Amino acid sequence: MRFSRVSRVVLPVVLAMSIVGLSGCKWFHKGPKGDYALEAQARPLEVPPDLNVPSTAGAMQVPTVAAGAAASGAAPAAANTSGFNVAGKRDDVFAKLGVALGTVDGLTIASSAQLLGSYDISYQGVSFLVRVSEIASGVYVSAVDPRGVPANGPESTRLMAELKNKLGGT
Repeated sequence: MRFSRVSRVVLPVVLAMSIVGLSGCKWFHKGPKGDYALEAQARPLEVPPDLNVPSTAGAMQVPTVAAGAAASGAAPAAANTSGFNVAGKRDDVFAKLGVALGTVDGLTIASSAQLLGSYDISYQGVSFLVRVSEIASGVYVSAVDPRGVPANGPESTRLMAELKNKLGGT
């Protein structure tokens, strides 16, 4: 008899405790394990990766002097001593330029690329490219230094003046 009386008291208490424990009562739950469990307003701010890295948008800009002249079909400004215009077709001027470069004292041609219209040369100890670009009024011959900007040094200016005379440039 005692067993039934004890079981009548203990059984409802154990049953009530198990219901409370399994029902999600806050007393039996542990706190949130990370920021992901917090409400959206309480979470820390996340900065997108592209906003905390320095901008490299202008790092690889192409010089506009030669490109602008070739695209517009106009000759570069008179103060520009890194190039000149020649009448004719690009491939013909490229061939004539190769012959003219071969006659210049102190000049060595490292390589040439007819498809690109360029000669990689060394003149009086300075290396630069001599490029041939087609424009509306003929062909533009220019000197470009290794950085990709117009070569305006004394060596390139001297060479461009000599080539302008040999090719009949304007």
